[in-house]
Amino acid sequence: MEYRQALVTGGAGFIGSHLVERLLCEGLQVMVLDDLSVGKRENVPAEANFVLGDVRDPDMVSAVVSGMDVVFHLAARVSIRASVARFREDAETNLMGSLNLLSACAAHAVKKFVYASSMAVYADAPEPVPVPESYDTVPISPYGVAKLACERYAMLVAAQSGFDAVALRYFNTYGPRQTFTPYVGVITIFIQRLLRGEPPVIFGDGEQCRDFVYVGDIVEATFRAMTQDVQGKVFNVGSGRGTTVNQVASLLCARLRPDISPQHMPPHPGELRNSVADIHKAQQLLGYEPQARLEDRIDDVIAWNRGTT
Repeated sequence: MEYRQALVTGGAGFIGSHLVERLLCEGLQVMVLDDLSVGKRENVPAEANFVLGDVRDPDMVSAVVSGMDVVFHLAARVSIRASVARFREDAETNLMGSLNLLSACAAHAVKKFVYASSMAVYADAPEPVPVPESYDTVPISPYGVAKLACERYAMLVAAQSGFDAVALRYFNTYGPRQTFTPYVGVITIFIQRLLRGEPPVIFGDGEQCRDFVYVGDIVEATFRAMTQDVQGKVFNVGSGRGTTVNQVASLLCARLRPDISPQHMPPHPGELRNSVADIHKAQQLLGYEPQARLEDRIDDVIAWNRGTT
């Protein structure tokens, strides 16, 4: 199916802005909806049509969805820790905002809806081994609950309304343009602290294992989710490799400040101990093959962060 008009919610943000660039390069006309609560206007290419708005506003959402062939829904409150403390605010954006998008897609005959879900939908894994899409979906955070609910709403509404839906469970994404916050993106947080001469703070023993996937690989999988016939499918999008938080801290300290050692603090509730993606399904059905390795890309991320301090 050919797509000409694309909407990217959250398109001024970290992943969204990289996706917008890719879509423009492929010849699509792109509209961006973003409230700039985290994203930045300067992240949006001049060729894209930018609309300042909130996915919680159903009238605004309906207006921007009208005329679109494909909708990429990336706008979200992306903070597991904050969702534990403020679960109602999390749900207002991550659940109700998504339902506004789905309602508008049904009303305006959108052809495909690509939903940015999260590894937070999974139950904690007892060992740091890759988990497939069939692994237990028992979220331990309100953020994960909302993401899982939206996956299921998307599949149900799409089937009933006659458009395609795909859900992509993003794992721990890193790369240039990741907005610094105290809660999201451990690599960016560690880099920023080390650039200020401060030690990385590790919550817990640091042996929690994560799948760190480069933003360019995330964009590639997301683009392929549009082009491939994968109606109703859910995919893990990661690197397929596990790295502990201690290993990340050691790598960054060695590159930036060998004289500084990490500090440890008590663990936070709602965060998974082990979260590594089994990506075989995406490899088979999307032709997805992650290209970036953390140790090879980390200098690019450090350089970008140096430019923002």
